[in-house]
Amino acid sequence: MPYRKILIRTGEIYHVYNRSVAKQPIFLNQRDYERAIETIDFYRHKNPPLRFSHYKRLSPMAKGDFIQNLMTNCPVILEILGFCLMPNHFHFLLKPNDDNSISSFVRNFQDSYAKYFNTKNDRVGSLFQAMFKAVRIETDEQLLHISRYIHLNPVSSFMLKAQSLEDYPWSSFREYLGSGVYTFVNPKEILAFFKPKTRYKEFVLDQADYQQELEKIKHLTLEKP
Repeated sequence: MPYRKILIRTGEIYHVYNRSVAKQPIFLNQRDYERAIETIDFYRHKNPPLRFSHYKRLSPMAKGDFIQNLMTNCPVILEILGFCLMPNHFHFLLKPNDDNSISSFVRNFQDSYAKYFNTKNDRVGSLFQAMFKAVRIETDEQLLHISRYIHLNPVSSFMLKAQSLEDYPWSSFREYLGSGVYTFVNPKEILAFFKPKTRYKEFVLDQADYQQELEKIKHLTLEKP
């Protein structure tokens, strides 16, 4: 079992990411992405009384009661400042409320989604690499840069053009623009650096071409997702 090189501490901010085994696609369609989003929202809570797969089997009325109970009695274990789901990897920007919350959250997310994906696709074996990566954010400048990097992933991977980034539904970018639906995302800490807040979009898109160029040569540098 490999050991993590850095300690994760309460109140610090971390860039957390992982990819699939052999870089295989793990989000194949809208249903897969939606399942991942629901799983993220579910496991940001502390000790849910049911596994997510069991929750999904409840009746609509029972689901409503369960979510109400979850919101009331199971506090969130971390803040999600940003995220992006890509076809074969994911990125999170996380601020833990205790030293173990990031490990718990990522483990539950990966395990739950892998079971769903394997069952749906008649597949066996690991879906994600053995250990997720976590990099502590040390400065405000680094925080802003990583936030931009995460949100630009669909552009730097040549999935869409920069002018269409706002249309990408599987990241928190729209939450930063005030038009998103993912209430579990908290953009306030980063948007506090932008007056007015609308400047964040300009800040992100200004680096789109540069990040695409870096993507072209990343095989010559350190391995990334």
